[in-house]
Amino acid sequence: MTIQLSPEQQRWLEAQVEAGHFSSLEQAVAVAIADLMATVEDDLDWAKPLVDEAAAELDRGEGVPGDEALARIRKVLDR
Repeated sequence: MTIQLSPEQQRWLEAQVEAGHFSSLEQAVAVAIADLMATVEDDLDWAKPLVDEAAAELDRGEGVPGDEALARIRKVLDR
């Protein structure tokens, strides 16, 4: 596979290799892709406890009907 980098991306990667952060351009790109994959895969992991808490509140009858919630939001936005 061939990937075309912008000149600024290539300069940045080369600078990272020259600074000793990576042993090669290939390693720098591999690390960047691994970091991106981890970020995308874990992107919403932080939200799970919040969703679980909200679901528990709804189970306990502590929720607000959707039309009421929208009315509250509209009030705030109209200010």
